[in-house]
Amino acid sequence: MELNKRTILWIVFAISLIVLWNNWMVANGKQSLFSPAPPAKVAQQPAKPSDVPVAAQPGSTAVPGAPAVAGAAPAAPAAPVSQIVTITTDVVKVNIDSAGGVIKRLELLHYPDHTDKTRNQVLFDVSGNNVYLGQTGLIGNSPAGVLPNHNTVYTVRPGVRSLNGGNQVQLVMDAEQGGVRLTKTFTFRKGDYVIGIRHDVTNVSAAPVQPSLYLQLQHDGNAPANDSWFMSSYTGPTLYTDADKYQKLTFEEIEKNKAEHSAKADNGWVAISQHFFVSAFIPADKVQRDIYTKKIATNLYAIGTVQSLGSVAPGATVSTDTRLYSGPQDEKTLETIAPGLELVKDYGMLTVIAKPIFWVMDQLHSLLGNWGWTIVALTILIKLAFFPLSAAGYRSMAKMRVVTPKMQAIRERYKNDPMKMQQATMELYKTEKINPLGGCLPILVQMPVFFALYWVLQASVEMRGAPWVGWITDLTQPDPYFILPILYAVSMYITTKLNPQPTDPVQAKMMLFMPLAFSVIFFFFPSGLVLYWVVNNILSIAQQWVITKKYETAK
Repeated sequence: MELNKRTILWIVFAISLIVLWNNWMVANGKQSLFSPAPPAKVAQQPAKPSDVPVAAQPGSTAVPGAPAVAGAAPAAPAAPVSQIVTITTDVVKVNIDSAGGVIKRLELLHYPDHTDKTRNQVLFDVSGNNVYLGQTGLIGNSPAGVLPNHNTVYTVRPGVRSLNGGNQVQLVMDAEQGGVRLTKTFTFRKGDYVIGIRHDVTNVSAAPVQPSLYLQLQHDGNAPANDSWFMSSYTGPTLYTDADKYQKLTFEEIEKNKAEHSAKADNGWVAISQHFFVSAFIPADKVQRDIYTKKIATNLYAIGTVQSLGSVAPGATVSTDTRLYSGPQDEKTLETIAPGLELVKDYGMLTVIAKPIFWVMDQLHSLLGNWGWTIVALTILIKLAFFPLSAAGYRSMAKMRVVTPKMQAIRERYKNDPMKMQQATMELYKTEKINPLGGCLPILVQMPVFFALYWVLQASVEMRGAPWVGWITDLTQPDPYFILPILYAVSMYITTKLNPQPTDPVQAKMMLFMPLAFSVIFFFFPSGLVLYWVVNNILSIAQQWVITKKYETAK
């Protein structure tokens, strides 16, 4: 009895400390206890990141429209004026600046903002202290000067800017600089978060050039706006190669020049990942590239790739196709885009359990059509799967409940002799055929499943904005009226009453305090996760009550 209750108490207390410590670690930019540590790699060696331009190039000093001076050489053509071009499809609205062909804003039309439901979720953006950009351009050797990059002003070709009932829309822009003409073609398709970006490089000089194409994502190092101490999330650079698999970095590591990752590959992708969403550059496959991370400026960082385009003869053109995925971390969609891209939906070290759990949930959702009822159905299936184990645990607790008076008598008889009290207690366990750890074993065995389910509910964009019933309009947000946490506290209180009561008054008071403590913590947890625990407790209460009554009647 004593050992059983004390063990349960310490297990619950230890798990609470682990979860709270893990959230504190993630909130402060440390590696999660439940996420795989980045594989040991060769120390970061960016592929000439200093060659990728940072500051804007000086503008032309010519005054557009000034009258020609008699006898003077013909005036050079006026430099193109930068403009913001907006492309709208059925799923995204994208602003592209002709100054560099930079993606400066990307709005997801089907995903409301987490805090302001009147606005849509925005990924790429430059507002206030936030910087999130998608940039491409050329670096390399040219006798004629600097090649077109993400600071060069491009000329935008005319064309449609929305689908208008079609299946795709394209934006084409050109820039000529350093003896090279670069044509960027952005292709947007209906219902698709993948943006095709084609780079056509033409040598218009009289000498060969050796350009390299860079793909770069810039992001500030600010913590996510919606983060809390209890429910922190990850935002930072990620990448994947066939050789080294999924790698997860932090802005803090880049700041301290301690980011270790793959430096060369001919496959994979680089990305900025955040809670529920990701933007990933996916270069052409089987083309050698260098991978780099670097600090751009104060609180501004970049991850990118540099790919050599070889030697381009005068008059020749080389082309390369790149894809940019910028959208939700929808597991099934990401699997079809690039190998390993689905890993940005990070389940941590329990992926081997979490992925089957999500697969089952996805199948249930296809039948039920509601993620809240899917969680309820999944909880029932988990309880059925662990029924034999939990039933054995409840039978052990029922035995402990029956012999509680005998345990109390032993405690009173040997209260001044702890050694004899322990011996008498163990003899009672042997006589009554009680395993003092019988009630703890089912909890320990189920813990990996509980933690895996936590990460499934925490990471699944499929449930973002998904309602259940009535007041629960978003299963990934806390219960606005705290109804589910209160129901959890009530169910936990009933559970403590069904369990064998501790003979130690201090332990008894602590066991009664635990439901209140956990319900307060659950005020900040996603309502979908609290729903799981409420349903789990209700099913456990029913199962334990039946088993306990059956055992007591038999006695």
